Amino acid sequence: MADKAQLQESIKAQGEVVRKLKEAKASKDQIVEEVAKLLELKAQLGTDDGKQTFVLKTPKGTRDYNPKQMAIRESVFNTIISCFKRHGAETIDTPVFELKETLTGKYGEDSKLIYDLKDQGGELLSLRYDLTVPFARYLAMNKITNIKRYHIAKVYRRDNPAMTKGRYREFYQCDFDIAGQYDPMIPDAECIKVVHEILTQLQLGDFRIKVNDRRILDGMFAVCGVPDDKFRAICSTVDKLDKASWEEVKNEMVGEKGLAPEAADRIGGYVRMHGGFDLAETLLQDPQLSQNKHALDGLTDMKHLFKYLELFKVTDKVIFDLSLARGLDYYTGVIYEAVLTQPQNDHLSEELVSVGSVAGGGRYDGLVGMFDPKGRKVPCVGVSVGIERVFSILEQKLEASEEKVRTTETQVLVASAQKNLLEERLKLTSELWDAGIKAEVLYKKNPKLLSQLQHCEETGIPLVAIIGEQELKEGVVKLRNVATREEVDVSRVTLVEEVKKRTIQS
Repeated sequence: MADKAQLQESIKAQGEVVRKLKEAKASKDQIVEEVAKLLELKAQLGTDDGKQTFVLKTPKGTRDYNPKQMAIRESVFNTIISCFKRHGAETIDTPVFELKETLTGKYGEDSKLIYDLKDQGGELLSLRYDLTVPFARYLAMNKITNIKRYHIAKVYRRDNPAMTKGRYREFYQCDFDIAGQYDPMIPDAECIKVVHEILTQLQLGDFRIKVNDRRILDGMFAVCGVPDDKFRAICSTVDKLDKASWEEVKNEMVGEKGLAPEAADRIGGYVRMHGGFDLAETLLQDPQLSQNKHALDGLTDMKHLFKYLELFKVTDKVIFDLSLARGLDYYTGVIYEAVLTQPQNDHLSEELVSVGSVAGGGRYDGLVGMFDPKGRKVPCVGVSVGIERVFSILEQKLEASEEKVRTTETQVLVASAQKNLLEERLKLTSELWDAGIKAEVLYKKNPKLLSQLQHCEETGIPLVAIIGEQELKEGVVKLRNVATREEVDVSRVTLVEEVKKRTIQS
């Protein structure tokens, strides 16, 4: 009994925590987390009859998707897949888990977010963290030296979720990659063009694609006096500049990473620069950077990149930004990130502020070689679309517009106005299915015509095929347009053709 009393005290205390958070108007994620703890405590209490009480919730960092949300997702996936196919990509799939050693040491500081699984028959396994490392393993294992592929699948990160911002522990990635030995910057430019096409088609709002090069960053760190062994650590700190001020970033470099303050100041002079082709030209004249081989190679390639982007007509959205670092260890050359932007609140300012990253990628020429027994390298470049952030934005936009979303693609409902025509309705529905028409029928023997028409209005079915004794005698079907309520008699023989003609958009 003491245990039960203790549990009830814990429930009371946790209930108080939730109440205070709601009163303080805390973040939705924080409230959801504390409510989950409360539900778990209540489940431990059980019921008087000794039966277990289940906590009905999804695990932290995951969510269910209702039919309306799934309709939005499918529409987005279709847009993305059609773009990938337009650029000549083929698709592959890989297991949802990999050997732990496959993933270890590929993600830098983010490796701590990998989900490890229990030992399974002597194999140490982990859930995949992204689709890039499994792709590199696939290339090395199958000795593939060139491929243009896309892959859409779920990945897993033991991250601190922020559901309202589209950050989850289980989420989809949409990857497009080009592997193979080609002339510099041509595949890289195509990846950026792909991002530009997708974001333009999805109509998420204004966006910018920031580009940089790991070699330019490494050269910059070298001339600024960063020790070789601190390159990656400083790189991941610079990567925080889109979320933190320069002062905060500098404090982390000096205070936590042990960098000399004067080296941090020199980095600060560079990372605030951004432009386009002109900035690459300017930096090539920099007396220090131009003497560093890594930086020189990166800046020369950046000029090529902007030349190709000009031909692809996307330079209006692309910015060469020296603060872009992208934290993953496997990048070796060009890196890029697409961010949604909006004007500053100050109506006099034309400056745009970032409201979140929706795509990112870059060149990773050394990753496949890490898996190849002979260390043979396969140059690769790719991009990943952050689909959950995209869904969050589209869902919010749709709620604001109150636009109705169709969750089915049914073209026609087979209905009757009279009783005892169930068999005739089923027969006609079957004929329509066999002809490739998306058709439905209500599962009642004698439904009222009004109920059948209401079903169409609620679900957005555009047409109703009505049959009655008279129509059966004459070999016709009364085809009704749900929106206009206009009715026309159509020969049973030409019904399929008429339905297809009237629902060409479905």
